Amino acid sequence: MKKLIAIILSMFIILSFMGCNTSVEEPEQNIPGKEMSDQDDQDQGDTQEKDGEERLIGVAMPTQSLQRWNQDGANMKAQLEAKGYKADLQYADNNVNTQIQQIENMITKGCDVLVIASIDGSTLTDVLKQAAENDIKVIAYDRLIMNSPHVDYYATFDNFKVGVIQGEYIVEKLGLDEEDGPFNIELFAGSPDDNNARFFYDGAMSVLESYIESGKLNIPSGQKDFSTIAIQGWESSNAQARMDNLITANYAGGEKLDAVLSPNDSLAIGIIASLNNSGFGEEDKPYPIITGQDCDKPNVIAMINGQQSMSIFKDTRTLASKVVEMVDALIQGNEAPVNDNVTYDNGEKVVPSYLCEPVYADANNYREILIESGYYEESDLEQ
Repeated sequence: MKKLIAIILSMFIILSFMGCNTSVEEPEQNIPGKEMSDQDDQDQGDTQEKDGEERLIGVAMPTQSLQRWNQDGANMKAQLEAKGYKADLQYADNNVNTQIQQIENMITKGCDVLVIASIDGSTLTDVLKQAAENDIKVIAYDRLIMNSPHVDYYATFDNFKVGVIQGEYIVEKLGLDEEDGPFNIELFAGSPDDNNARFFYDGAMSVLESYIESGKLNIPSGQKDFSTIAIQGWESSNAQARMDNLITANYAGGEKLDAVLSPNDSLAIGIIASLNNSGFGEEDKPYPIITGQDCDKPNVIAMINGQQSMSIFKDTRTLASKVVEMVDALIQGNEAPVNDNVTYDNGEKVVPSYLCEPVYADANNYREILIESGYYEESDLEQ
């Protein structure tokens, strides 16, 4: 009996010891929800990090000489960094070769996505081929990149509609649907190397052409076709020089100028300078209706002073936000969101596009559009 009891006690001790060992080596039990949470954190981290480093997004902007590109670049950089990305923001001083070199450097650095506002949309074919060879997606920003199959997406505002709004504004303010006229108008177009310039022009002419044909609108200079009225590089000084010539040739005798179609604010500033030098702005020689685009600070002040009539407002915060959303989708291996698959043919392909909606600001609504929205402070528009 004693022998049986000793055997049982020995077995109990052995089993107890084995139980302790099992308890020590047992893997940590799953905590409800913990495994899913860790996976979610990993997936989110993968969005902004690659091999432990931040995802790099290259942002190539054309120039810092215009206010709108400074705002575009700053908004893009801020919103990318807020999402956890590293942004390599470069400005090329409107030099095509400089922009190509900057993009090449971004590719060498191993950027994951390129966002490019091109200087000349037809000069980037070779460097975009390099991007494609390195599996880098390309988003054309507000200017379509031409003649390359390696443009994956395009983000911009509805540029044809920009011109339509400008044309409709002229029609409304001149009362062309009620008045017989004729009213004198001069036409300006943007830089011929910017694909958007033709959309602005075509949009405006889709509205104005019928009034020109009917004689309600008269062009004293006779200059109407795009190549004649285009201003290379969107330069204010070139617009001023052309306006000087138009005034000398067609308005030196006191003829009335009723409207000037200007596609953007940099041209409008040059046009206004020319008009000022020629004595416009007096009671007997009022400013014509002058359109614009971008709502640059000097132009908004000009609107407040009654020199410029309107400017198309393209909120760069909205466009930057949409591009960051597109970048996010591409980093995660998804298709970027678009709302247009038919309009923008770059000569090699129809580029899937997202078009934001433009609106216009003038002296009557600029506070609501520009100040109450937080785009400008009241102090920004002090003279």
